Amino acid sequence: MGWLSWLAEQKIEEAIRNGELDNLPGKGKPIELDDLSGVPEELRVPYRILKNAGMLPEEMMLRKECLELEDLLAVCQSDEERKGIAKRLTAKKLKLRMVEEERGWSGGAYTEYADKIRERLDGR
Repeated sequence: MGWLSWLAEQKIEEAIRNGELDNLPGKGKPIELDDLSGVPEELRVPYRILKNAGMLPEEMMLRKECLELEDLLAVCQSDEERKGIAKRLTAKKLKLRMVEEERGWSGGAYTEYADKIRERLDGR
C-alpha cells in the first residue's frame, strides 16, 4: 500500500472513530454500482460523462424512440397515421441496425435472441 493510500485509510478510520460517518445519506442501504464492465474501456469515460449529463448513447436513444413509435402504432386510429408511424419506425430500426453494426453488435447471439428476449419481457 502506498503512503497516500495509507494516509487515506488513517483519515477514514479517524472519521469512523469520531462518528463523522454515522449520519450519511443511504446508511444501511446497499450501494448502487454503475457497472460499466460490458462497455469497452476506451468508451467508459465518455459514457459516464453522457450519463451524468442526462444523455443516452445513440443506440439507446434509437431503441427508446422505436419503443415509443411501437406504442403509438398500437393505439393508432387511422390507416394514414398508421402508415406514417410505420414508415418512421422502419427508418429508426434501420438506423439502429446501422449503429449496432458500426459498434460490432450485429450478428451473433444478440441478433439470434433479441426478439425472444423482447417477447419474454413483454410477457408474450
